[in-house]
Amino acid sequence: MALMHIDFFAHTLGMCMQMEAVIPQCAEKNQTWRTLYLLHGMSDDETMWQRRTSVERYAEEAGLAVIMPTTHLAWYTDMYHGLKYFTYISEELVRICRGFFPQMSEKPEDTFVAGLSMGGYGAVKCALLHPETFGAAATFSGALNIARETDREPSPYFTDIFGERGTIKGSINDLYAMAERLKQSGHKLPPIYQWCGTEDGLLEDNRRFYDHLRTLGYPVDYSESAGGHEWNSWDLQIKKAISWFCKL
Repeated sequence: MALMHIDFFAHTLGMCMQMEAVIPQCAEKNQTWRTLYLLHGMSDDETMWQRRTSVERYAEEAGLAVIMPTTHLAWYTDMYHGLKYFTYISEELVRICRGFFPQMSEKPEDTFVAGLSMGGYGAVKCALLHPETFGAAATFSGALNIARETDREPSPYFTDIFGERGTIKGSINDLYAMAERLKQSGHKLPPIYQWCGTEDGLLEDNRRFYDHLRTLGYPVDYSESAGGHEWNSWDLQIKKAISWFCKL
């Protein structure tokens, strides 16, 4: 595998951005790669998955390209006051990566997205709003009920991202509503891998979201096990999720 740090210009944001890329080094001439977009949590950046887990080794075993971008503290959202981070991560970044690496498959069944905590929210959001791009998603300790999160801790920070308190429910930032909308559209529902630790403060939110997806008929591989909001758990889960993606 080749590990690359890439600085590039994102037109959607109007500024230079960064990503880490783990790319298969030996490939046949006409071989295409399956790709995982791996999203960071609220306190992290594009380097953290590489620093805290063995994701490169897991990707090499699977023959998988992994893209680890940064999106700062914007919650993978087109901000109410600010920049269009969701458009960037779900549309422009994919185009940029496929331009840099033409061997990346453009098929949704070969394109995956995963993340932890804030990144778990972003990963599910990408799959629900862009199933034509992302064929499956994985979330670890995901902050999946953002309406409750922002109502519980109202602040100018969340207002700048999501808008005024009480406006999230039913919007494109509401994963519950977006799961219902995709179901009603008749589009094929993306498989979702979902895990949360039993000592994690987000456990009940994860259980509720799983129940919601299951009621709607989504193919969800849900599990919970001992662990908190911590890297020891996420290292194990990204290994399991990569194996799960590769079996789809």
